[in-house]
Amino acid sequence: MRSSLQTLQHVRVVRAAVAIVAAGALAVTAAGCGDDGDDDNGGGNTDKSGSSVKLPKLDGESLRVGAVWTGPEQKNFEAVLDVFEEQTGATVEYVPTGDNVASFVRTQVAGGKPPDVVFAPQVGVLQEFVKEGWAKPLNAAAKKELGKNFSQGWQDLGAVDGEQYGVYCKAANKSLVWYNTTAFENAGAQEPEDWQGFMDTAQLVSDSGVPPVAVGGADGWTLTDWFENIYLSQAGPENYDKLAAHEIPWTDKSVTDALTTLGELFGDDNLVAGGKQKATKMAFPDSAIAPFADLENPKAAMVFEADFVGAFVNETDAKVGEDAKIFPFPAVGPDKPVVTGGDAAVSLTGSKGAQALLTFLSSTEAAETWAEPGGFISPNKNMDAAAYPNDVQREIAQALVDAGDDFRFDMSDQAPADFGGTAGKGEWKALQDFLADPKDVEGAQQALEKAAAAAYKS
Repeated sequence: MRSSLQTLQHVRVVRAAVAIVAAGALAVTAAGCGDDGDDDNGGGNTDKSGSSVKLPKLDGESLRVGAVWTGPEQKNFEAVLDVFEEQTGATVEYVPTGDNVASFVRTQVAGGKPPDVVFAPQVGVLQEFVKEGWAKPLNAAAKKELGKNFSQGWQDLGAVDGEQYGVYCKAANKSLVWYNTTAFENAGAQEPEDWQGFMDTAQLVSDSGVPPVAVGGADGWTLTDWFENIYLSQAGPENYDKLAAHEIPWTDKSVTDALTTLGELFGDDNLVAGGKQKATKMAFPDSAIAPFADLENPKAAMVFEADFVGAFVNETDAKVGEDAKIFPFPAVGPDKPVVTGGDAAVSLTGSKGAQALLTFLSSTEAAETWAEPGGFISPNKNMDAAAYPNDVQREIAQALVDAGDDFRFDMSDQAPADFGGTAGKGEWKALQDFLADPKDVEGAQQALEKAAAAAYKS
């Protein structure tokens, strides 16, 4: 099986994405997947960009699809499934997995009824599915569609030992800070460039009477994103790669420095909405809308997270680019960080319908349908960028495509699932404990290293 380090060799920093975020810093919206060569697939369907994807007739066939998304993200994905149903005649049921996708799948497999397709939000989880024998390889039609529309780097992320298992049809820029423009204007705040400027801005907003930063600490993955952005900028890409592969321990001084920096924010209850204790109980969706549900009296002025925050903003009266804008994650070291993530569609049954859905998710039509509501970006290089709802999101997505294979992937998503992708365990739990007690840097490091050593050894 390809290790996280081998996968990492295919993922390098998205230097072009720095330009993306810079171009979109003044007004941005939030963050899918044609022709297969399988003769068994019936009639063809033409997508919006003029290319065609052939899908089999699946009248009377039912599929179950599992993913972590809820709320607007679930609604937007179900619109993609609706198109698949219309084109094939299949019936598709969406099943929320909860954050612990690996545990969900393990339970479903044990019960004899795994979902036909599941979205793995971490590379380590996809690799676990392959190791356990649960994941089924893509058939020729799906592989042809994937190869036509995705760069080799994104294909490699979904492959194990040279065999293709996953379709990374949904990507994310995880280095964005969203803010309420009214709160900034009232406070006289400006978009910061570096970490000290960010802390000064947060204090200025706090002095104006608005809680500065919403932290969705009840969902541990948000805390890994905070850490990774600080670590990549402060410790540099080489150390980032080493820590991701556990070639250096979590007790390393570079981790000490990053946690100390993060603790400057987490340890100041005047800067975290509701204080750190409330932050440990705040779910990510609540943090995403905190600055925007009430524009005049927001529960927070800012929220850090990926482009998919836009899907939640769209559920409020706030208008992206006017009421809701973004700036790049501030530089802690010499450069602003750019971290990407993504979700891979994986077949657990290998059925005709499951393979057809993977083919469809690799197509331009799926990507364009998914892009239209906002809160989504795709590595699909052939989709029509006009499908994105505004120019800034279009620029973010285009820069991701232009980067080709030159990008760096979310660190926790590359780790074994027990460490980087399981609620109540590993990195998630250690960072949640750190959020509750940001002064205990050494304790956090010891917990992180103990969990990492066990997970990477297994």
